[in-house]
This record gives sequence, C-alpha cells and structure tokens, in this order.
Amino acid sequence: MEYSKFSRFHDSLTQFKCYEDYLDSKVTPLDLFYFKQKELALKLVEHGHRGTVLSREEFEERKAAVQAAEAAKSNAFYDRSRPVTLASAGKELKDNFLKALAEREEANRSGKMTSVIFIRDHNTLGQEVSGYIDYAHRLKTQDFEPYFSGKKRLMPARSDLCYYNWKTQVSTSNSSPNFEVIYDDPNGLLFKNKRDKKILNLDPLSGPGEDSNRTFLQSDIYIHVVIYDHNVRTV
Repeated sequence: MEYSKFSRFHDSLTQFKCYEDYLDSKVTPLDLFYFKQKELALKLVEHGHRGTVLSREEFEERKAAVQAAEAAKSNAFYDRSRPVTLASAGKELKDNFLKALAEREEANRSGKMTSVIFIRDHNTLGQEVSGYIDYAHRLKTQDFEPYFSGKKRLMPARSDLCYYNWKTQVSTSNSSPNFEVIYDDPNGLLFKNKRDKKILNLDPLSGPGEDSNRTFLQSDIYIHVVIYDHNVRTV
C-alpha cells in the first residue's frame, strides 16, 4: 500500500516541469467559468482554496527528492551493469599469492565474495608483523596495480581488521564495512560478516564456517599467507 502511494505521488510530480504547471492542473473548467481570469483561479488554488495544494517550496523540495531518488536508482543500475576494472588484468603473475589475489579480485570488487587475507612477514624496518586484511575493502580504498605489478608489497596496517607488530608489541583491531571483529569469544578471534551475519572462524584446527573456505598458500615473497573466502548469499 505504501509503495503504491509513493508510486502515485512520484508519477504526479514527474509529469510537471514547473510549479506553474502543477497549479494549472488543479484549475478546473468550472473555476475558469466562475473566475473568468486564469491568473485569479491560479492564485486561489495556490492559497489553498481548492483543497490541499503544495506550496512552491514544498513542490520544489519534493520534486528534487524524487529526482535524486531516480538518479540514485539509475547510478545503482549503471554500477551493477558496467564491467569491473581489474588491477590484475594483463599482469604476468608468478607468485602463488598474487595469482590467488587476481583470481578473487573480480568477485571481491563485485560483492559476490568477501575475502580476508592473513599475512605474516617483515616490514621495511625489518620488524615481523602480521595481520588480517579485508580484501574487498582494500580494493575500494587503494590502487592495487602497484601490488600486482610488483612495485609494492601488500602488508598489514594498523587500520586493517587486525594488526600485530611482534617487535614493538603494538596491536590494533578495527571492524570494516564488511566484517565485525569479535575478539572476546571463547573460541578465539572471529570475524562476523555484516551482510549475512555469518561467522568466519580463524582457528586453523576448526572449520572456517558456513559458506567459507580457507586456503593456505606457499609464497616466495611472504613468510606466511592464508586466504579466507566468504561467499555472500543475497536474499
């Protein structure tokens, strides 16, 4: 019922180019017969003598809202239909880890999958660090071309899901747009997917969870890497 009301209201606004056209639609042949002058009939309508009529300000605000909703709908359709640009496209990848990231790039960019990357290695200062990275979120916030081309190395940061510096013992945890960090559970560190509410279990002795997979990789450029893939189901 609410949707049909909105649809009728939407249609009634989009058919008018301006406020004057809207007022004109409220003037009946009987009004013109009695008032003789159309301008007078329009004034009476505008001042509410012909029932509930939107003011000029209300008309402009509501029409702008309708147009904004239409634009958002159009942009959403465009985003879903346009091809995804892949940073890994055309790259000759030799390391197993980079190949695995390339295989998952399109699914993470499109939202079909949300992958969590565990990395343990040494930073530029020679300190051993480890952490869990929300791959889909990083893809949206960083340019991955330098990683796939070998110009830079993907490393955990303090802004990622979890980060630990084994030298300085600095530890951080942050929820991301895709995952909530659960660090006080008896089963250990867990990530909860924000879309389907399913749990990603990081314990290597336990299963990764429903709709999830864990992949251990041998890499020539990292000490230890693991990728957790969560396939997102939409209702």
